[in-house]
Amino acid sequence: MKVHVRKSDMVMVISGKDKGKTGEVIAVTPKKSKILVRGVNIVSKHKKPSKENMQGGIVREEIAIHSSKVMLYCQKCKSVTRISNKLLEDGTKVRVCKKCEETF
Repeated sequence: MKVHVRKSDMVMVISGKDKGKTGEVIAVTPKKSKILVRGVNIVSKHKKPSKENMQGGIVREEIAIHSSKVMLYCQKCKSVTRISNKLLEDGTKVRVCKKCEETF
C-alpha cells in the first residue's frame, strides 16, 4: 500500500484523540500503512532495566498511527492540504500543494 506522506514531512492529525496536533514524520511503514509522528499518540510503557535503559520504570514514547488519520500540513498556507504531482522542465516529479502551489 502506498503512503501519501514521507519521512520529515509536517503533518496534522485529522481524527482520533490527538486531533489538531501537528508534528514531523519520524518513520513510515508502507506495508502496514503506519507512520510515526513526533509528539503525537504518546503512551506510557513499563520498561524493565536493560543496557540501554539502566533505571527502567515508566517511559513515555510515541507509537505508530494509521496514515489515513493524517494530512500533509503546508507551512506556507498554514493549513492541511492535498497534494498533486507536477512534472518540471528537467523531467523531475515534485509534490505540490493544491491550495498555494508550494512544492514539498
